[in-house]
Amino acid sequence: MPLHNDMVRQGNFLFKYRSFLPLVLMPIAVGIIYFKSATNSYFFTSESMNTYDWLAVAICLLGLLIRIKTVGHTPANTSGRNTTEGQVADTVNSTGMYSVVRHPLYLGNYFMWLGIAVFTQSIWFCLAFTLVYWLYYERIMMAEESFLTGKFGEKYTGWASSVPAFIPRLKGWKSPSLPFSIKKILKKEKNGLFAIFLVLWLLQLCAQFWQNGQVDYTSKSFLFWAMLTTGIIYVILKFIKRSTSILDEAGR
Repeated sequence: MPLHNDMVRQGNFLFKYRSFLPLVLMPIAVGIIYFKSATNSYFFTSESMNTYDWLAVAICLLGLLIRIKTVGHTPANTSGRNTTEGQVADTVNSTGMYSVVRHPLYLGNYFMWLGIAVFTQSIWFCLAFTLVYWLYYERIMMAEESFLTGKFGEKYTGWASSVPAFIPRLKGWKSPSLPFSIKKILKKEKNGLFAIFLVLWLLQLCAQFWQNGQVDYTSKSFLFWAMLTTGIIYVILKFIKRSTSILDEAGR
């Protein structure tokens, strides 16, 4: 099988299970925090957020904001969390975030997960994660572009030839063709906000336990209150989505 076809085949497989990558990242991050705590090389304070904590939160939120800016302006059946049904595309997105980068959602995911890597205070883990992410998502992006090329032909390849795949260009911005939809964001991106603070809070508990020998679940931690608040918001929005049509919007 030609190498390109083999990578596309791998990408289609990885696409279906891309949401499980954080489950691989989490145990490694926990292990690194344990090692650094055991060797007294992990800077942690249970009373306040340190520089690494805030930097991790900022990077995670940057990734989420990229996703929000992307998803909020797209029509239905594009740019979503379509994991189970496979590749979905009713049109070629070429405005908004898609006017400066071909895969803005994967760029957003990278920063969200990079923030978790930064929380471990290990530069080597950040570099290793970046390499793994590149190898993993290179195949997914190749499979996605193969699908879009087959479906839209010249319309897709013409746009793709002038827009970078992953590193945004600094010019060429085109205003989104659709207005921003807060309803779509509340439906699609509620998971990400809660997940960020849940994961970071759990990592903070691990550091607290290994350095202090005990855990205070309601300590003076910004991450605890952020996790609790976003968790409540997640549950409420999940209920609204399942039980009502308030968040439904035609064509979005």
